[in-house]
Amino acid sequence: AATCQSCCCCEEQYPHLNRLHTCLTMTVSHGSAAGLLALLAEPEDKLKAFALQKLNDCVDSQWHTVSSSISAIEALHEDDEFTHRELAALVASKVFYHLGELDDALTYALAAGKLFDIDDPVEYTQTLVARCLDRYFELRVKVVEHKEDVVVDSRLVTIVESMLERCCEQGQFEQAVGVALEARRLDLLERVVTGSSDMGKTLKYALHVCQTLVINREFRQQVLRLLIRLYESTPSPDYVEVCQCLMFLDDAPEVAKILDMLLRGTKDQELLGYQVCFDLVENEMQSFLIKVQESLTALAPKLPVPAAPAAAAEASEEATSMETDALLPAAPEAVACDADLAYTAKLGKVKNILSGKTPVALYLDFLYKHNKADIQILKNIKAAVDARNSVTHSATILTNALMHAGTTVDAFLRENLDWLSRATNWAKFSATAGLGVIHRGHLEQGKTLMGPYLPRSTGTSSPYSEGGALYALGLIYANHGSDISAFLLESLRGTANEVTQHGACLGLGLAALGTEDEVAFEDIKNVLYTDSAVAGEAAGIAMGLLLAGTGSEKAVEMLAYAHDTQHEKIIRGIAVGLALVMYGREEGAEGLVEQMTRDQDPILRYGGMYVIGLAYRGTANNGAVQKLLHFAVSDVSDDVRRAAVLNLGFVLMNVPEQCPRIVALLAESFNPHVRYGAAMAVGMACAGTGIKEAVALLEPMLSDTTDYVRQGAVIAMALVMVQQPEARLEKLRKRLEKSIGNKHEEVMAKMGSIMASGILDAGGRNAAVMLRSRSGYFRRTAIIGLAVFTQYWYWYPLTFFLSLTLQPTALLAVNGDLVLPEVALNVSCKPSQHAYLPALSTEKKEEVSKLPTAVLSTTAKALERARKKGADKDKVLGSHPLVGVAEMETDKPVEEGDAAEAGAKEGEPGTKEAAKESKAKKEEPSSHTVSNPARVVPGQVRHVALMPNSRWQPIKADSPLMGVVVMQDMQPDKPVELVYPTPPPPPPVAAAPPAAAVAATPAAPAPAPTTTAAAEEDEDEPPPPAAFQYTQ
Repeated sequence: AATCQSCCCCEEQYPHLNRLHTCLTMTVSHGSAAGLLALLAEPEDKLKAFALQKLNDCVDSQWHTVSSSISAIEALHEDDEFTHRELAALVASKVFYHLGELDDALTYALAAGKLFDIDDPVEYTQTLVARCLDRYFELRVKVVEHKEDVVVDSRLVTIVESMLERCCEQGQFEQAVGVALEARRLDLLERVVTGSSDMGKTLKYALHVCQTLVINREFRQQVLRLLIRLYESTPSPDYVEVCQCLMFLDDAPEVAKILDMLLRGTKDQELLGYQVCFDLVENEMQSFLIKVQESLTALAPKLPVPAAPAAAAEASEEATSMETDALLPAAPEAVACDADLAYTAKLGKVKNILSGKTPVALYLDFLYKHNKADIQILKNIKAAVDARNSVTHSATILTNALMHAGTTVDAFLRENLDWLSRATNWAKFSATAGLGVIHRGHLEQGKTLMGPYLPRSTGTSSPYSEGGALYALGLIYANHGSDISAFLLESLRGTANEVTQHGACLGLGLAALGTEDEVAFEDIKNVLYTDSAVAGEAAGIAMGLLLAGTGSEKAVEMLAYAHDTQHEKIIRGIAVGLALVMYGREEGAEGLVEQMTRDQDPILRYGGMYVIGLAYRGTANNGAVQKLLHFAVSDVSDDVRRAAVLNLGFVLMNVPEQCPRIVALLAESFNPHVRYGAAMAVGMACAGTGIKEAVALLEPMLSDTTDYVRQGAVIAMALVMVQQPEARLEKLRKRLEKSIGNKHEEVMAKMGSIMASGILDAGGRNAAVMLRSRSGYFRRTAIIGLAVFTQYWYWYPLTFFLSLTLQPTALLAVNGDLVLPEVALNVSCKPSQHAYLPALSTEKKEEVSKLPTAVLSTTAKALERARKKGADKDKVLGSHPLVGVAEMETDKPVEEGDAAEAGAKEGEPGTKEAAKESKAKKEEPSSHTVSNPARVVPGQVRHVALMPNSRWQPIKADSPLMGVVVMQDMQPDKPVELVYPTPPPPPPVAAAPPAAAVAATPAAPAPAPTTTAAAEEDEDEPPPPAAFQYTQ
């Protein structure tokens, strides 16, 4: 145009050039796109294309002007005869982008074809690519999860696949895995994993994302099956992760095949098989482990049955008469028989692990030998509370049970038999049940220990003691009840007393947790149909325990009976049982959720909240969170609102850092029930983490005006802070001590403080509330125990379910013989950071403030005269040489460090060195060494490592050093030094205590520890029965 503007002939021959020159002049002079927009009305396609090209260059700054002509640009794109439709679409896309209409912008960007460059790093491109991915993910979710007939634009697919290929080319395989999973494309996931540079690392990341971020249960199972197939295709499969996946798919036969293959392999494969078994046991899926054992038995070789003596003699005579060449073929059979015997020995070890006998025995021995529970704390609580108050009495018994959970140490009960015998009726039931917590895991002698209180054909023992003893057996054998279930079932059938039935139902439900035992279910259902309020409540919970996590159709039958009965206790028991049945079922529980949340009965709506919480436990499902929040603010029943807020803790267990933020406003609600629920939600979601946000939210609630809110806040605080460094616990312990000792404190708040004291020192200060296993998966028994524990609001004996959440904080390194070798470990933190709290030396006495004494005037004059006489005597003796010596000898002694510092200031010789030595004593080393077995709290795991060039190495290289770890001997030629070189003799069983102490312990597997405080003078305590020492 600039060249031709002076040529008249050109203007006459090409008139559009003059108009083009005019439009460009307007654009340059006015800084506006108006001139270019005018060209869009020209009939020439070249002018339109030129205008679109210029508009594309300046649209980022002139979009507000171009937007007025967006219809013209859209018309050009829709014109089939226009040759630059894609360019028009690109310009329209950028205009809509600046207008904030991302969906329209994406539609035109896709229509732009190749002109839309996804590799362009500008903000426009990156934003639309992200929107493209979101759109594609939404459509794929509708197709895969909702089964909707939706057509997915092929251009979306092209962009998504191009992005995924670019991620792989740049080595960003983790991002590519995320894109494939979000897109619900298993083919893309397989392509990414097989094409990655480190297939093992990519598989591990994909498995982690699948377990934590994939919400849909059905699709998650499809991903797990794909990952299993990919794991098995690698040169060295990670069989630990493979078996974990198979467990979630409930494929016990395949797990058995893998274990069988490992046991028949090399020594390292045998050790890996043991580690697989230990990790499976930590997930606490009793029914699955039983199936694995049955499948292993089917795969095991059939050993010949030993012949009878007569037959053996005949065979020997025949053998001597046979020729030598006929004996030769027997050699291979003998070798095969030796191999079968070796395999059988290995299989026996595996079965002992899967049945729980080996890991439970290891933990039991650790808790007993490392017990640091301070009985003085219990004595102070006992002295501070009123023994006539059954609430605080039962809370003290619970605290003792938690403090000694799994330690088998019942010294406090044996030393306070008279105080314990004051428990009557249901308090006696709870006191007897508390023994089950103390002896939890004592699988060998559990029944013998509880024998004096179990139902007997002769005698007239208390039904409360009998019921409590059956309940205690369930707590002892929880999740390992194959040996005790038959006895509990017979006890249930052999009694008609509702109290005994109550304990038998709870015990049987715990022992047969999740096994779907049809016979036990029918017997418990018969108890339910007796329509007894006491027995029926326990029967409803027990039915849920039996069917835990199965999603059984029998839930319909349970719900129907809840509508028929008139007893609120039975309805509540069934409601909780239904929640346990739907544990982890996610979308499969939606039908029951709709029925229960729409019911007119508030108790069933209350149960519906627990169904949502347990069905979506640890998923952070947005739909579940929205439902719970809706009921938390809209339901007319306080119980339902409290349960709705509380169950947010179950749903958000996988993201504990988000729970305090979500319930922060609910914690300030005017409704105390909602505040209580918010406190418990934070306590459950953040249990054992010590998250600062959780502590900050709970601290103001400790001073709430409502007693049960303070109770919930202090229990939640203990759940969060258990096994945290004592420096952080000091303030909380003082608050608990003050609350318990305050005679004017409400009973509910005092009960919470007593319970919190037991939680903080659980398991002899060697156990924590751990909802995940060492592998990172949720422990079913722990979460179910926590859910039933929250029902203590209505029924105090259910508080003992909290013991199911406790897991020893220990590192137990075992070798191929499943015994503990001597292993040294380095801990790269100060010893005091995670040290035990020093024991209280003496019982604290209350300081009584004295009132001022009245002084008479005559007394004051007499004292003044005596003072003057004393002053005169001092003047006479002032020059005596021994006066100063006497004064020096009565001076207060100075501490060593202070004397050294004082001497250093005065410049005395040698005092500077003494000050330095004193200062060095106070300084702690930055690391220290511990030996196997060792106490390793969750916050300490990252600091623990094996010593350099250690003889023992974990068979799974990336295994965290906590729990039971199978170690590989790198120097097998050297003799092995064991922690326990010789097995101790089996422990005897002590005699039962006097009949007066009907709720006391029947036997003590550990000697009573020495105490520094004497027994109370007003109590005539009987001598304790003979003790015996528990040994492994």
